[in-house]
Amino acid sequence: MTNITEKTSPPLSYAKSSFPNPWATYLAQVDRVTPYLKSLARWVETLKHPKRTMIVDVPIEMDDGIVRHFEGFRVQHNLSRGPGKGGLRFHPQVTLEETMALAAWMTIKTAAMDLPFGGAKGGIRVDPFALSDNELEKITRRYTSEISIIIGPQKDIPAPDVNTNAQVMAWIMDTYSMQVGFTASGVVTGKPLHLGGSLGRVKATGRGVFVTGREAASRMGLSLEGARVCVQGFGNVGSSAAELFVLNGAKVVALQDQWGTVIDEAGIDVPALMMSAPSRKGIGGSPDLNDAFWNTPCDILILAALESQLTAERARRTTAKLVLEGANGPTLPDADDVLADRNILVVPDVICNAGGVTVSYFEWVQDFSSFFWSENEINSRLDTLMVEAFRKIWACADFNKVSLRTAAYIVACERILAAREARGLYP
Repeated sequence: MTNITEKTSPPLSYAKSSFPNPWATYLAQVDRVTPYLKSLARWVETLKHPKRTMIVDVPIEMDDGIVRHFEGFRVQHNLSRGPGKGGLRFHPQVTLEETMALAAWMTIKTAAMDLPFGGAKGGIRVDPFALSDNELEKITRRYTSEISIIIGPQKDIPAPDVNTNAQVMAWIMDTYSMQVGFTASGVVTGKPLHLGGSLGRVKATGRGVFVTGREAASRMGLSLEGARVCVQGFGNVGSSAAELFVLNGAKVVALQDQWGTVIDEAGIDVPALMMSAPSRKGIGGSPDLNDAFWNTPCDILILAALESQLTAERARRTTAKLVLEGANGPTLPDADDVLADRNILVVPDVICNAGGVTVSYFEWVQDFSSFFWSENEINSRLDTLMVEAFRKIWACADFNKVSLRTAAYIVACERILAAREARGLYP
């Protein structure tokens, strides 16, 4: 199929069926922050109700002539601060509640970064690896036509997520453009460069994980030189973050993807795996080591796979001093409590993995102006915004004596609900 790099066929190590649904996790996070919102708490129910949910039927004619129907979703959680922003994933376990949670986390994430967006998310319940390139294009275009009434450069801007990439975004842009009668490059981000994409976008999320991890490590007195790192997930996010940590003196001692785990106390050759993984079945790890991954001695644990991966039981076993959430919602609320009790610092997803949406914002701005920046400019602007957002959240955590997650929610929810209050209710 078309160069899909985020490989996520239903795996043993990433199985989600036994975990609480992500929407419940999100609601629990909102409940935890409510006492800190003061007068804005009267608006907190806004955060518990998606503004708009769309379920669409996606019928396509398969290569063998059979017509099959797939279920697709697009959720716009909150648009108080601007148009919706959020990825599109193709995965056999996509559900409406998962999509709702991911859209809500995008609302929090864009506000925590102070970007002029709200939160949205989309998905199609399909195994893209079972599709030909022709079928993948058909399902993308049909889905786009079904949701086209609610997306647009000033309405809702999709982006790549699990099992989608720049080519998928190109098909979405073209389909939407054909419907509106002009080339609307700003309808998606994460596009190919020659269609208005931005330099630095592919590695932006992983870069953000590194930048926030570096800042957190510095504040807690943890040197990156010689630091031991375990990474769950080796798609764009996990591989880019791992590469940057290695370049800054750390060593990756354990990697896990959906097919298995690699553990090497001497350090894994991350650049070599980045070269070989796309052309074979993942990192070539063993499923027999999946459980041992959580016991591997390390200083930093990077969670860059799917949501609901770090349970309370796994949180009790990890030896990490610092947990970086490269994925959305990877830590369950009871696991958060365990980590807090053990004095393990967690940099939450809504700030840690916000590099991707930040460079998506840069791409959106560049598309509107038709003026494009160099990769050095992109990385410099990204680093500046990430460090500044992290600094404000750290200060909020210090002031309120709360975790970085709660602090991130305080900062984000205050911005969202202040916008909601100022706009009022109409009619």
